[in-house]
Amino acid sequence: MNKNAANQKEHFRDLVDPYLGKWKLVLLCVIAAIALAHIYLRYATYQYKASATIQIKDERQSTKLPELSSLQNYGLFKKDLNNVLDEAEIIGSRELIEQAVKELKFNIQYYVEGRIQKHEVYNNPPLNLNFSASDSILFQADTILNVKIHSKTQFLLKGITEEEKIWKSKDQNIEDQGVLHSFGQPIKTGFGDIIITPNLDQYAAKVGSNITIEISPISKITGNYKGNLRIETKEYSSIIKLSISDNNREKASLFLSKLIEVYNKDVVKDKQQVVEITSDFINSRLEIVSRELGQVDLTAETIQKRNRLTDIATQSNIFLQNERDNESQIINTTNQIQLIDYMKDFVDKNSESSDLLPANIGIAENSISEITRRHNDLVIERNRLLKHSSEKNPTVVNLTNQINELKGNLNQNLNNIKSSNEITLSALNEKANRISGQIYTTPTKQRQFRDTQRQQNIKESLYLYLLQKREEAAISHGISSPNAKIVDQGYASGKPVSPIKPIVYLSALILGASLPIGLIYLFQLLDSKVHTIKDIKKNIDVPYLGDIPKSNNRKKLIDRVDYSSKAEAFRMVRTNIDFMLQGITDRAKIIFVTSTTNQEGKSHTSINLASSLSFSEKKVLLIETDIRVPKATNYLKIKNDKGITNYIGNTKLSASDVTTKIENNPFLDVISAGVIPPNPSELLMSDRVGELFETVKNKYDYIIVDTAAVGLVTDTLLISKYADMFVYVVRANYIDKRQLHIAQTMYSEKRLPNMAILLNAVDHKKSGSYTYGYGKNPIKKKWWKFKKDK
Repeated sequence: MNKNAANQKEHFRDLVDPYLGKWKLVLLCVIAAIALAHIYLRYATYQYKASATIQIKDERQSTKLPELSSLQNYGLFKKDLNNVLDEAEIIGSRELIEQAVKELKFNIQYYVEGRIQKHEVYNNPPLNLNFSASDSILFQADTILNVKIHSKTQFLLKGITEEEKIWKSKDQNIEDQGVLHSFGQPIKTGFGDIIITPNLDQYAAKVGSNITIEISPISKITGNYKGNLRIETKEYSSIIKLSISDNNREKASLFLSKLIEVYNKDVVKDKQQVVEITSDFINSRLEIVSRELGQVDLTAETIQKRNRLTDIATQSNIFLQNERDNESQIINTTNQIQLIDYMKDFVDKNSESSDLLPANIGIAENSISEITRRHNDLVIERNRLLKHSSEKNPTVVNLTNQINELKGNLNQNLNNIKSSNEITLSALNEKANRISGQIYTTPTKQRQFRDTQRQQNIKESLYLYLLQKREEAAISHGISSPNAKIVDQGYASGKPVSPIKPIVYLSALILGASLPIGLIYLFQLLDSKVHTIKDIKKNIDVPYLGDIPKSNNRKKLIDRVDYSSKAEAFRMVRTNIDFMLQGITDRAKIIFVTSTTNQEGKSHTSINLASSLSFSEKKVLLIETDIRVPKATNYLKIKNDKGITNYIGNTKLSASDVTTKIENNPFLDVISAGVIPPNPSELLMSDRVGELFETVKNKYDYIIVDTAAVGLVTDTLLISKYADMFVYVVRANYIDKRQLHIAQTMYSEKRLPNMAILLNAVDHKKSGSYTYGYGKNPIKKKWWKFKKDK
């Protein structure tokens, strides 16, 4: 259990060590990312979100029974939300948004230059602009005016003005900052004259300050606000939530409030159209009834004078109660017939689909009122849709068909009701005649007067009724209520919604840390080189002899008195070799040094290993058998005119003839490679090689053989039988891990006797392992360095 825990800990350290070794880079990237985030937040344009909530009122709900209203959200009584959705579309229409933008004058923006960047001033801008051009021209203008306050009475203007064009056409010099003007002076531009005056209320423009005035087309500003406006509706609810984002929080909240105001005005305007149509209808009928009543009064007066009739009230005792009732019914029926005629006449004259019908004029039949109300609702909805679409819109066509169908139904119902009332009136008249004939013997003159008086009462009743309806219409015109009830006014929070400082800093922190970590991980993932002994142990199972650190100086060979880490490493290797070859005591210990490929430092290792052994006062012979690319002679700076190739090729030469003594080191001898032959492999197969080893093995304590790379040529394998031990050099940060299979094959198949791995040129600072050495100025571990276990 402890072993598994140790392995897990070691595995974890292997994962985090590459990142801990680069902690300075990670910290630097994090600091840089946070600094960039701070600069971005300092100069960024902040966005503020404003929201408002309204409720769409449904006036039709007041006509429903409470029991039905309570069931309207369930099953077959589910509430129709098309009205709310339609109103939401109307609120977001371009026409209403454009009207709100015009009233708020959002097409003119004032920017004041600050210490860091320009900022917009909406309320109390430093300057006031007055235009002589009409709104239609001004709303199409697109220009930028740069104003610099020159003095309390003058300013420099640079922009698209007529004076600049005149000056430039005359090739006269214009100041880079603009043309000098006085406040209140008319300035000619491409869209008319403008007058600029300072605003001294709260934000007086300082001398030398720069002010930018942007005049944009109203269509462009409308498009921006329409694109940013968000309208949300909830299921089974008449609540609509409006929200918008803008870089000026004050403008955002004002826009929402103004949009709701414009929408309510539009709704009230539509409602007042119905009231105005009804009022016009009543007024026209009042004029007709007034003339008819005047004629009846004149006829009654004439009859009364001609027949010498006294007060009609003195004759009231001759009327029976049933005659009074019958006469009342005749009056009511006649009124209904007259109102139906008026209504039919109005419908016939106003046959267009966009014409509204007078509502609630007094026809007793409920179906007429219901059809009229439905007709007007459909006409209003059709007219509102036509504001934003054409008559070919399927919805508009459908509404037109429904309106025409309702008008047909209205005419049919009016005809039916009129026929019914005429039959009723005829019956009532017959009944009146029958009662009069049975009870009274009234003279013809008196009967004529009573007929006239009856007509007079009918006209008076109708006249008073129309006056009452006109007053009701006037009251309705004055108290038309808006369609949207404001639940929450437009409000923008002081905190911006973009960019959000904590999120920006957190993103910078994550990005600053993840970028170097990701790069390190990518390099680790793509890195296939051998770096440490751990990389070797993970890929092959070969005994490990030791490692040689990478030298920080250009010195390649160790000295007798040498306390460097390289010298100590070779002493450690020397000790390990003695341990592995402790059974050989009666002759020289023959050690072959090889590698997978060239440039791995086998020659460097051979010479330094031989030197280290010789420094312990052991007789050492260095034989250079890499006869293809000899390097040992270059390190030792000896001549290579006679060596092992000469010995093999010339039987007259002895081993002593090709052996070179090293100056200042009596314990080290060298047999160089000699002349490079054309057939090195065949040459090494000679029996003379065995004779050489037999000759020298009893004269020396150690024989170090620098051989060719086994991954390139077969030279080393041809003479491997003479070795007591093979030192297989692997250079760190150079050889690919995929090439280690050659060493594993040589070891597994025992093609290289007593083979052990020596890791060369190890960078201990990167690998995390310790080095040992002495010196006058030993390197101390800094407090900010991460300590790593060996």
